[in-house]
Amino acid sequence: MSPQASSIFIISLLLGTTITASSNHWIMAWMGLEINTLAILPLISKSHHPRAIEAATKYFLTQATASTLVLFSSMTNAWSTGQWDITQLTHPMSCLILTSAVAMKLGLVPFHFWFPEVLQGSPITTGLLLSTLMKLPPITLLYMTSPSLNPTLLTTLAILSAAIGGWMGLNQTQIRKILAFSSISHLGWMAIIIIYNPKLTLLNFCLYTMMTATVFLILNTIKVLKLSTLMTAWTKIPSLNTMLLLTLLSLAGLPPLTGFLPKWLIIQELTKQDMAPAATLISLLSLLSLFFYLRLAYCTAITLPPHTTNHMKQWRTNKPANITIAMLTTMSIMLLPISPMIRTII
Repeated sequence: MSPQASSIFIISLLLGTTITASSNHWIMAWMGLEINTLAILPLISKSHHPRAIEAATKYFLTQATASTLVLFSSMTNAWSTGQWDITQLTHPMSCLILTSAVAMKLGLVPFHFWFPEVLQGSPITTGLLLSTLMKLPPITLLYMTSPSLNPTLLTTLAILSAAIGGWMGLNQTQIRKILAFSSISHLGWMAIIIIYNPKLTLLNFCLYTMMTATVFLILNTIKVLKLSTLMTAWTKIPSLNTMLLLTLLSLAGLPPLTGFLPKWLIIQELTKQDMAPAATLISLLSLLSLFFYLRLAYCTAITLPPHTTNHMKQWRTNKPANITIAMLTTMSIMLLPISPMIRTII
């Protein structure tokens, strides 16, 4: 793909995201979602591999269905209330349809089946966009309609997402699929708190985006897509492997790294809202995803393959670490000490 075409698609993605995030009218929000979908499709299928074409087709069908449901939900609400304003979503059936549509857009359980397959079929840079930027417009819609949404439904979806995301990631060997299930699990944490404290959801999304971007950029630099190749990648750029190890532990939510901050604040807020059982359950379910993060971290830190067959060691490159990766890694592992300042904002 030519640089001009790539830049047009990236600009369209940013435009679509901005339109949806800043719109007040349902039709404008829907237009932004459609621009996003159409702009990402060529980036998914640019390798012309059958798996990439399949991923683009699955993505298109799922997103088209979700966009139709968003339009149907807004029309139903406008029909009963006469309002096209996003914040005036009051019709119960419209709220239910919108929650299902946004869950399908995000990849929340039980609408998660497309996400791991699409991420596996996409190039790693497109996978980064799918896991971060493409999640922002649906989350802004949830943010704007959060007072009207059904707490029981969202809590159920969130706990199921944390459970399925952790459980299905256990047996994977492809790193992109592991990161897809990691994304589903993190979305569960965001969905459970959005009704009670929407700002906390945005904080969680920002920190998740930062950590995931770090992981994807490091994997793109060392050109690793499977656990078996990750085991022998330490000889390429050892400093990047160390960064990857720390960022993965931060994604797992271990203190004293940045990833512990959103989990801590969400559990605290749930307890304040008399939802201690839900907080306990989602905390226990996060142990499932902790297992596969530790598995990835072990494969990153290992310096000898754990079997006797001879492996071709890869040449160490003298290429220095990218300044973007260095800055993202620093923020991904060292933001916990400023949590008092973050709490004053929230």
